[in-house]
Amino acid sequence: MIDKQSKEPLEMAYIRWANNSQGVTSNKQGYFSINKKSTALTDTSALIISFIGFHTQQLKPNTSSLLIEMEKGPVNLQEIVITPQSAAASFHAISKIDLNLQPVRSAQEILRIVPGLFIGQHQGGGKAEQIFLRGFDVDHGTDINISADGIPVNMVSHAHGQGYADMHFLIPELVTNVDYGKGPYYTQYGNLATAGYVSLNTANSIDKNTIKLEGGQFNTMRALAMIDLLNNRQKQKGTNAYLASEFMYSDGPFVSQQHFNRFNIFGKFNTKIGANNKLSVIASAFNSQWNASGQIPERAVKSGLVNRFGAIDSTEGGYTSRLNTSAKLTTYLNHSTTLENQLYYTHYNFSLHSNFTFFLNDPVNGDQIRQREARDMLGYQFKFTNTAAPGQWNIQSVYGAGFRADQTYNSELSHTINRNTVLAYKQLGDIQEANAFGSADETFEKDRWQINVGSRFDYLNFHYYNKLSSDQLPDQHKWIVSPKLNIQYTLNAKTQLYLKSGKGFHSNDARVVTLNKGYEILPAAWGADLGVLLKPAPNLVVNAAIWWLYMQQEFVYVGDEGVVEPSGKTKRMGIDLSGRYQLNSWLFADLNVNLARPRSMEAAKGENYIPLAPIFTGTGGINWQLKSGFNGSIRYRYMHNRPANEENSVTAKGYTVADLSFNYTQKKYEVGIAIENLLNVQWNETQFYTESRLKNEPAPVSEIHFTPGTPFFAKLKCAIFF
Repeated sequence: MIDKQSKEPLEMAYIRWANNSQGVTSNKQGYFSINKKSTALTDTSALIISFIGFHTQQLKPNTSSLLIEMEKGPVNLQEIVITPQSAAASFHAISKIDLNLQPVRSAQEILRIVPGLFIGQHQGGGKAEQIFLRGFDVDHGTDINISADGIPVNMVSHAHGQGYADMHFLIPELVTNVDYGKGPYYTQYGNLATAGYVSLNTANSIDKNTIKLEGGQFNTMRALAMIDLLNNRQKQKGTNAYLASEFMYSDGPFVSQQHFNRFNIFGKFNTKIGANNKLSVIASAFNSQWNASGQIPERAVKSGLVNRFGAIDSTEGGYTSRLNTSAKLTTYLNHSTTLENQLYYTHYNFSLHSNFTFFLNDPVNGDQIRQREARDMLGYQFKFTNTAAPGQWNIQSVYGAGFRADQTYNSELSHTINRNTVLAYKQLGDIQEANAFGSADETFEKDRWQINVGSRFDYLNFHYYNKLSSDQLPDQHKWIVSPKLNIQYTLNAKTQLYLKSGKGFHSNDARVVTLNKGYEILPAAWGADLGVLLKPAPNLVVNAAIWWLYMQQEFVYVGDEGVVEPSGKTKRMGIDLSGRYQLNSWLFADLNVNLARPRSMEAAKGENYIPLAPIFTGTGGINWQLKSGFNGSIRYRYMHNRPANEENSVTAKGYTVADLSFNYTQKKYEVGIAIENLLNVQWNETQFYTESRLKNEPAPVSEIHFTPGTPFFAKLKCAIFF
């Protein structure tokens, strides 16, 4: 099973006999096996092959071995079929629908493909966004594991926050697959995968060359080029190579212009080596710099000192760069056995100037801080996959192993003024952190049952060389085992029940681990989901789940002060609901509703709220794709009011924001307009309950500090395809 144009294998395509509602799905290699005798059909029986985003095929096989080439086509929800394999495919199907229908403006916004996941920017556009998911204020990545093409995005023991996940090195047009899962139920994902994981994959080939220009309000401009480097003859032989580059600039809506600029370049090469090997090589480079207005206190706006888009310290801002290289060799031992070996390397630089308390600690020079680091990250991962069918069982075995080693240089937290002068170093040192892991995962399938049992072993070692002290602390290390158990039962072609359960963990910052002599290095998270996947009508797909999550130790990383505040045991429970509905051949609707009740277990009732944790969110919209070439969407996102402190005496205000996208797409060109905040509502993108002091204030004040959300923002685009 392959894509006719790119010759890439298609995983999760659905194959069934014409008079049988149950069938099979293709594996990573695109292979499938379906038993004709069990259907008691005649030799003239037809196979029906469907896959989201491709034309459905019907053919009458005249041989036991087939090569099926699928052509891209419109999205059709009738192609989604509930089968015993659907537990693994349900989120895959929903994300595939959303990627085909919903326009994505930036790489970081790809995270919004995950139902219930919200992001917020509060430092000039170049900083990693704040993430919210399943009753978590994830900060910048403390409780979500994010990877791209197998390369970790999260930075452990980062200068600004544990698990810092900056995705701006990705070019959004290249992302073709968003795999995600909520909860700690997946053996492939270890550290930080407590609220869930997101795994992104870029295209192995591009359909056409593209030149795109975008321009809009606030001096915003973007240029993109995607160039196929090989001819059709080479592509027919299974070799693909392309190069893509992106430049972006914007001043933003702020009084203090951001001068935000970003440059990306990305290259990918895939080729067959012999009959059974495939090599994929990636290289990318990214750099960005910006000015920022930061968070401002409500009293400064009310008094008229600044307006909503003003700044107290106009010298905030930052710089970051990232270089990635990766080589992955996939070996097909036979149709049911695959070996994957990947080696990756990242070089990273980060520098950020912030001021959250203004003149609280230093009434003369102000409280501006600088967080800075340089980093090398090296990793290797191995994966063995085998499928077998002994007796009446289908068994898939997946075994993995690998390591990740991070080395930072001059991880710094310092007190500065006007970005230029260092008044004092609070932290300065080098970090070495290593994570070795192994995993085993077995999936047993028989009739309507599918049972998945897995376990993961992680060993972490922490070293910190403190350049501000002559007394060095010893290394700390610890290991953890994370078992998983997932069960599903398929009642019929319309209903499937599932139970997911498992243990995960998140690590603490290496500086705190060594200082506290290894205390609570790897606190565990235990969780469970009870859910149902429904297809009550041919054009309607619904996924609903109730869930529960217990954290052995919640971390609130205050990177701005260089400390970690353990907040004790926590528990969360909630409800997730997602629906996708196709009204006709060109009109689609979607809805996501997410409820959560996050609470501290070690605080008195009424004082046990978790600050900024979302309790009720919703997203949805209407998408259209006409044969004439007109396409677009109207979408909304809703964040309910939520507690800003433990007593819930201060509220972080909620918001509802609507966006519009409208395009006209033809074979050789596309023109369109994208509007953020269509109704021009006044909203706060991020909010914090902070103690601060403005210049000449006699005493500090604790109140909401916020970053204003984008006002009405229109952007035009024009693309040429060749």
